[in-house]
Amino acid sequence: MQFPDDGNGDMLKAMAESGMDLSQVLALDFYLVFPDQTKAESALAALAGSAMDGEVELNLNDLDQWELIVSLNMLPEHATITAKETELDKFAKKFGGYNDGWGVMQHQDGDEEFADDDHDHHCDDHCGHSH
Repeated sequence: MQFPDDGNGDMLKAMAESGMDLSQVLALDFYLVFPDQTKAESALAALAGSAMDGEVELNLNDLDQWELIVSLNMLPEHATITAKETELDKFAKKFGGYNDGWGVMQHQDGDEEFADDDHDHHCDDHCGHSH
C-alpha cells in the first residue's frame, strides 16, 4: 500500500506496518490545544452543541495546555484525516486554539489491556506530546 510522503502518510504507514487493519473503521483521536481553560471550555460547549458524531474529552496535558481530544470513528484514509484536521483547526482557531495532530489506540474493539504508551500520535510542529 502506498502512502503520501507527509506526516499523515507516515503515521498511516506506521499503523499498517504495526499490523493495524486500515480497511476497518477505527477510533481516531484529534488533539485541539487552547491557551486557557475558558477558551477550551467554550470550544467544548460548541462541539457538544454541534452535530459532530464523536466523543470529546477535555484535560490539562503534560505542558499545562488545555487540550480537547475529539474521538471520531472513521476509516483511516489520508484524505479524510487531512480534511478533518483542517476542519478542526479552523474550528479551534475560533477559540484561540489549534489542531495538534491525531492519534489512534493500537488496541481497538474494546480491548481494556492497553497502556498509555500504546497510543500513536502524529504530531505537527507545535506538538508537545511525548513520542
